[in-house]
Amino acid sequence: MDLTTWLSLVAVCVMGAISPGPSLAVILRVSVSQSPLHGVLAAITHGLGIGFWAFLTLQGLAILMSKHQNIFSVLTVLGGLYLAWLGVKAWRFAGQGQDVKVEGQKSSYWESARDGMMISLMNPKAALFFLALFSQLIPTEINTLIKFQLWATVVVIDTGWYVIVALLLAGGRVLSWLRRHTVWVDRSMGSILILLGLKVVIGAFI
Repeated sequence: MDLTTWLSLVAVCVMGAISPGPSLAVILRVSVSQSPLHGVLAAITHGLGIGFWAFLTLQGLAILMSKHQNIFSVLTVLGGLYLAWLGVKAWRFAGQGQDVKVEGQKSSYWESARDGMMISLMNPKAALFFLALFSQLIPTEINTLIKFQLWATVVVIDTGWYVIVALLLAGGRVLSWLRRHTVWVDRSMGSILILLGLKVVIGAFI
């Protein structure tokens, strides 16, 4: 793969990663309600989830999914329901993220990692995104090394962006303000997630 093609891939992936959406809302909520480290863990697992879709696409399974609309529809509905569930949880436990006890940190870290992973796995549009992207930029026949380079590029860009998002909240006036208003931040994020989830579910049937 030549440098021009790779740079084109990088540019598209960066734009895809930084575009606002459910993933950004989840990473922000985890970072604010728990800690920047929780947000980093969520960012890493989110990147691995996106890498999963990229891997499927490179192996040609995304093409199969695109031909069987029922598979895409089921995954879309599940993704929407998961978003709504995260939103409801944010409302139920609004403001309690800072009260997690030390002995509960391991479970909390796990939950943050799980949320980051699930929000990407429950997004089948990622597979179609990579299908469209790879089909335009990548030759039909590619070797294993190039596949790994493509996969690594996607994972590093996605993970890197959300790690930056989490760490930017690690200090300063922004985090201080968010922490002082954590109840309403949680409820606002929860409302956004619920609305996004409902939009995804309704859109799957329209």
